[in-house]
Amino acid sequence: MVTRTGTVPGTDSVTPGGAPIIGGDYRNSDGPGPEVMSAETLIGDAVANAAGENLGEIKAIMLDVTSGRIAYAVLSFGGVFGIGSKLFAIPWSALTLDADEKRFILDCDKERLENAPGFDKDHWPTMADPSWAKELHAYYNVRPYWDDVLPDDRDRRTTSGSSMY
Repeated sequence: MVTRTGTVPGTDSVTPGGAPIIGGDYRNSDGPGPEVMSAETLIGDAVANAAGENLGEIKAIMLDVTSGRIAYAVLSFGGVFGIGSKLFAIPWSALTLDADEKRFILDCDKERLENAPGFDKDHWPTMADPSWAKELHAYYNVRPYWDDVLPDDRDRRTTSGSSMY
């Protein structure tokens, strides 16, 4: 695995803490996706590894409320018909959206995922715990999203003074 943050295909630009998008000409799609999507539409999306093996499906998208960034996708893996499955918090930047196949790719083989730190539906970890989060990002070999340098320190909740608008 390679330590990375998301890169926009066909360019040298990096999307800090983001999930890169691959496949098709996604920039000319009708509607809001795939660059901006409702989190609700991602729930239930399949996750596969680079070998095409099914690793499960997205059960939840976890938002870091204070920074306004997606922190994790919760992946359900194993079990039969969802019974006995284990949940895994996957750093958002460890996932790649495959726009053609309408699924996510995780650079992780099944055995490594089976041995990953996971939890069950009744015992979630304290995801705001910095030591837990650092260990999780290290396990998936991605830089923590909070270490990404944003363009500047302006308040992105407003357009005043922003060069974006």
